[in-house]
Amino acid sequence: MRRDDRDDPFDDLFREIERMMNEMMSGANVNFESQANVDTGFGMDTHVDVHETDEAIRVVADLPGVEKQNIDLECDGETLTISARSDHREYDERITLPRRVNEHTATATYNNGVLEIVFDPAEESSDITLE
Repeated sequence: MRRDDRDDPFDDLFREIERMMNEMMSGANVNFESQANVDTGFGMDTHVDVHETDEAIRVVADLPGVEKQNIDLECDGETLTISARSDHREYDERITLPRRVNEHTATATYNNGVLEIVFDPAEESSDITLE
């Protein structure tokens, strides 16, 4: 028995959205239909959240399939860089933190594919008196 496309009321809607996106992106040489099954790396599987309180800045990142020894972290007080690799993928993410942190107070844990980094906020800069 042949499937009748009219059975699914969303088929027409999805086809029209796909057609419009392809038309809009025609100058960019992108076809959304053909890109659907392309594995572009960790970006498709990874989710990063940043939580801010008065006491701490907490960054939580999902890194599925990565071993702890294959994770490198760097922070300059304003930007956190997470670099990770597994046998099949590489991940390099730069996260702009919501405010300046004291990178020397950072603690990081990695458990079951979830990376968590906690920073203390940086001290407020003091006023400079002009003499």
